[in-house]
Amino acid sequence: MIRIEEIVISPDGSESRIPSVIASILNIKSKEILSFKIAKRAIDSRNKSRVNFVFTVDFEVASDEILLKSLAQEHAAFKRHRLRIYEAFVYNIPFSAPSLDEKSPVIVGSGPCGLFAALYLARAGRNPLIIERGKAVEERIKDVDMFMMGGALNPESNIQFGEGGAGTFSDGKLYTLVNDPRTAFIFETLVKAGAPHEILVSAKPHVGTDKLRLLLKNLRTEIIRLGGRFLFETRLDDLIIENDCLSGIIVNENQEILTNRLVLATGHSARDTFAMLHRRGLHMEQKIFSMGLRIEHPRTFINQAQYGKFASHPALGAAPYKLAVQLTGGRSAYSFCMCPGGMVVPGASEPGYLVTNGMSEYAQDAENSNSALLVNVGPKDFGSNHPLAGVEYQRKYEKLAFELGGRDYHVPVQRVADFMNARPTKQLGKVLPSYKPGYRLTELSLCLPAHISKTLHDALPLFDARIRGFMMDDAVLSGVESRSSSPLRILRNTEYQSNIRGVYPAGEGAGYAGGIVSSALDGLRIAEAMITNT
Repeated sequence: MIRIEEIVISPDGSESRIPSVIASILNIKSKEILSFKIAKRAIDSRNKSRVNFVFTVDFEVASDEILLKSLAQEHAAFKRHRLRIYEAFVYNIPFSAPSLDEKSPVIVGSGPCGLFAALYLARAGRNPLIIERGKAVEERIKDVDMFMMGGALNPESNIQFGEGGAGTFSDGKLYTLVNDPRTAFIFETLVKAGAPHEILVSAKPHVGTDKLRLLLKNLRTEIIRLGGRFLFETRLDDLIIENDCLSGIIVNENQEILTNRLVLATGHSARDTFAMLHRRGLHMEQKIFSMGLRIEHPRTFINQAQYGKFASHPALGAAPYKLAVQLTGGRSAYSFCMCPGGMVVPGASEPGYLVTNGMSEYAQDAENSNSALLVNVGPKDFGSNHPLAGVEYQRKYEKLAFELGGRDYHVPVQRVADFMNARPTKQLGKVLPSYKPGYRLTELSLCLPAHISKTLHDALPLFDARIRGFMMDDAVLSGVESRSSSPLRILRNTEYQSNIRGVYPAGEGAGYAGGIVSSALDGLRIAEAMITNT
């Protein structure tokens, strides 16, 4: 088929017009286009008075090569629309029965990295065992809901730990800058498991926390059907190492599982696991990550700011945004995990510490839209060369936030106007925080490093220049947001193994991914390497 880009249609237009638009561009007849398939759909909102959908389309004619050759002289159309022959990538997973004495590979963690590593290994006939310290998603939801209603934090079943990983309670964003043909396999797998079909074409796809919960159960069922096994409420506590090679693991303090292949897909919050791995001699290093606050605006305001007169158009949905600025002194500030029509949620995984996160359902129709506003931090900030110094840096400010919120997991909150004027908030305005269990009005600089407070203070007017009104007085800030990515990297070689042979550090927790899709991609790469190294 031929791929063509930059096919523009208004939100009021029908996708059935695509063949006639292509025909007009290429100066051919519509009937010459035998079939077409939308490959990507984006929203162009740069001009608020003329918001459009922009499509990338694959189409078929009687002779692709002849048409392209005839168009080669028409440089304007050929280059502007980037016409080319397109062949879909097919991701094959070869099946090979394991030897009689081969031990099942073990995968630690059932987030996107662990699940896609498990799916690959199960399809390849290797009968993986997936261990997850948290609960299956059905039970995990109950624990999270109870905590959000004011109940006790379960350190093993929360927004960080449990089936699906931290992504289960998020917007379910599937947008990635990683250009890897395996991405199509990931999206197609998610759709088969129950994700909306539109993620196959949307330029900024999302699933939503409500639909993620359904597809996780379906993915689990498929992996089990293919020969995989799951052990929930099973925490990795130790490694059994002989001559720098893995020979087994210890779970739940004293249960031994024999294996010589282990995927470490723990996620970025398994701090006790990181400490154990360090004691066991796995090579690791500090890594740059980010910290900051969450900001909430009315969803209708963000829609208006991004889409202008099209703000309420049903075809567009809730509007996202993405902001980034570079400031003097080498610091940058940027929006992260933006949740249109979502809510701010408690991401704590340890008693006595407070963390914020963002979450949206598929409809993205909650009262507020929110995003993290983050500032980069790195080894020079940690005050120590220890590989786990970044973890302690996170803990320091999470503990301050916990105390500032009243030591009961209420989140500390401040109006933007008060933050900019360095004064505690005494009363909220039109924007009410969405965070549960609740909130307390305060001054957020008391739970942030001084350089982060200053960077955000300097960045907000620059963000306001990009989205007029972003710095509205009544917008609400809450925090701290400290789990944007792992604060360390567990080193691995060209075979994806650590210095302990048979141990494969993987995904976001090991420092090799930053979101659902990139984590899933790393899981596939690890599984491929495990088969190759067998």
